[in-house]
Amino acid sequence: MTSTTPAPTTMVTAAEIFERVDFLTAVRAVQNALSTGLDPAQDFARQVLAVANGQLLIMPAEASDFVGIKVASVAPGNPAVGQDRIQGVYLLLDALNLTPMALLDGAAITTLRTPAVSAAAADYLAPARVEHLLVFGSGPQAWGHIEAMRVIRSIGRVTIVARDQNRAELFAARAIASGLPARVGTAGDVATAQLIVCATTARTPLFDGARVPTDCCIVAVGSHEADARELDSALVARSQVVVEDPATARREAGDVIIALAEGVIASGDLVPLRAIVTGTVAAATDRPRIFKSTGMSWEDLVIATAVYRAGVGVGVGGAA
Repeated sequence: MTSTTPAPTTMVTAAEIFERVDFLTAVRAVQNALSTGLDPAQDFARQVLAVANGQLLIMPAEASDFVGIKVASVAPGNPAVGQDRIQGVYLLLDALNLTPMALLDGAAITTLRTPAVSAAAADYLAPARVEHLLVFGSGPQAWGHIEAMRVIRSIGRVTIVARDQNRAELFAARAIASGLPARVGTAGDVATAQLIVCATTARTPLFDGARVPTDCCIVAVGSHEADARELDSALVARSQVVVEDPATARREAGDVIIALAEGVIASGDLVPLRAIVTGTVAAATDRPRIFKSTGMSWEDLVIATAVYRAGVGVGVGGAA
């Protein structure tokens, strides 16, 4: 371990975060961290604290050069009053002296890292050709996933499915403006998709899993609660299920927990993402591949480290 020269703590805004690290850089940072020794199973457990109007999430992580902690708030009622649903800050510290090095916009770190982790997984799990990307959701994570998936695959077209049709139409128009053919669709469009992204606040399954093609990758990021899921047990039962960390998934991923309780999968069926990235386990070719993400502290640290290093002129390709 080498000491980082103490420096005044700097505030890194959301705009600066996205200026310093694009989605491709973030995806490769995640993949590189996993392939060079980072083990999500060693991550600190996230604390989720219920408060009157939502939740507080406390997410610490440690690596060789840096440690960090994100404090985020989730306020479900905020969008109705024009406020962000997720807000927060990220504190990055030097690992040797525990000197605060930077304070970063926590919501921006989340907005960047969640799609980056999804795309890092989909890079191994999705078909080489993705003619049809189907996205459930119309919020920041849905858009971030479109951007992230476009850096790992050439996308032919995108279909948007959302509860609010007006928002879905605006979302599709935004995709068209970015050069991607897009339209608003329905849950039945899963039947023709090669890549499906679920980025919603739904608590019950979004579509009939039996209709998903065999050669399809499904990414589900909407929930970190044990009693909420976006995917039905029929899909989980017929798929290879990849998770960030099996123990965390058994604790936080409703899509996994409910399927386990119903007996359609066993704990041993869960494949760690690290095993896919390192080649210890191969991606299945005879069934759908699910990547179920709950979000973990190590991911924030990898991205915050990349952002910090980019700001001080240090390469961001290495592990955190």
